Amino acid sequence: MFELLLLCPEERVEILSDALDALDALSVSVEDADAQTPAEQALFGEPGMPPPKDGWQRSRVVALFAQQTQADEASALLQAQDFFDGCKLLGVRRVEDQDWVRLTQSQFAPVEITSDFWIVPTWHEVPAQARQIIRLDPGLAFGTGTHPTTRMCLRWIARHDLSGQRVLDYGCGSGILAIGAAKYGAQRIDAVDIDEAAVTSTQLNAEANNVQLHAALPELAQGEYQTVLANILATPLKVLAPLLCAHVASGGQLVLAGILERQAQELQQAYAPWVALEVADAEDGWILMTARKA
Repeated sequence: MFELLLLCPEERVEILSDALDALDALSVSVEDADAQTPAEQALFGEPGMPPPKDGWQRSRVVALFAQQTQADEASALLQAQDFFDGCKLLGVRRVEDQDWVRLTQSQFAPVEITSDFWIVPTWHEVPAQARQIIRLDPGLAFGTGTHPTTRMCLRWIARHDLSGQRVLDYGCGSGILAIGAAKYGAQRIDAVDIDEAAVTSTQLNAEANNVQLHAALPELAQGEYQTVLANILATPLKVLAPLLCAHVASGGQLVLAGILERQAQELQQAYAPWVALEVADAEDGWILMTARKA
């Protein structure tokens, strides 16, 4: 494998990336050329908020090619184009062969939810102190236990008795919360998501963990549940307030995540006609909000 490295201004990134794609680059990545310097720019905003900029002032574009001749030809063709004005060739370099599977796996270690509840990738040994585990590998759907919102939801599940309950996981992603509910005694679990890939991921992860649940598109969610879990983001949670509250049975519990600390009040206001939300947990600027339906 060979990398073609280019430097370009913000306004040239998109056209340069499209050109590299047309030249059969295996992948194209864009980085802040000023990263780790005083000129580094924060590009990405908070969840639910638009980014402050569309690109970095100076970007480092890295394209991967299978052969050096391809990288050299792409370099020559790009430099001959009018849109290359203001861009600079940094060079072509060989990428040493590596065990990419092992390298990727090394980045994902077991995740502690509580002292005896862990999320463990299939290639790792189970920690000695674990009494309850979920086997889960990184995949296409959100939810591997590494994000604070997922951990807080799982902590809540581990600390509450779900025995015999009917549970809804709305926006299931990888299915990790639904699987957690099954591990802690829930009897009937419906896991729904608007993304068919998430539904498939949930089904496969449930099978891998030997738990029974029903995963499908949102139409599956019918009637009332003793526990309703939704780890999404604040904006869709506000839109879904009437629907989610309608699914909570009398005396049942609503558990919401994907909420920043500064968004607590707006969520409380959105749900006030049905339930009184309270902050139940917090981690790294994120909060878990819960309510019991009267």
